[in-house]
Amino acid sequence: MTETGPFFHGTKADLRVGDLLTPGFNSNYRPEIVMNHIYFTAVADGAGLAAELAAGDAAPRVYEVEPTGAFEDDPNVTDKKFPGNPTRSYRSTEPIRVVREVSDWTRLTPEALQQWRHRRAVLRSDERGAIIN
Repeated sequence: MTETGPFFHGTKADLRVGDLLTPGFNSNYRPEIVMNHIYFTAVADGAGLAAELAAGDAAPRVYEVEPTGAFEDDPNVTDKKFPGNPTRSYRSTEPIRVVREVSDWTRLTPEALQQWRHRRAVLRSDERGAIIN
């Protein structure tokens, strides 16, 4: 992989510097699926979107992270479904380490967040919304 970062992960979890994030948790997009990978992006606002859409009522957070092993383009948003990797999204079966919390990412407006939640609900009912796990 040629991408060098920095990388970001969006969540509603309260994490600390040095924490390791690992696969094996339920998807925020299809909670019935346990994910085989941990996901991250080189776009802080993209991680912010993931944080806003994450399950739970806690505040969305974005963390700068570093992969501890090999990673690949996320096939859910790249060539398997869309050309290239415009979102600079990646996944790994190896943990990613929290470097710091990021505070200067752009929050969605309530209207935009509702639109994204609606899109997610529509995708859940469409076979094109299946997660490549």
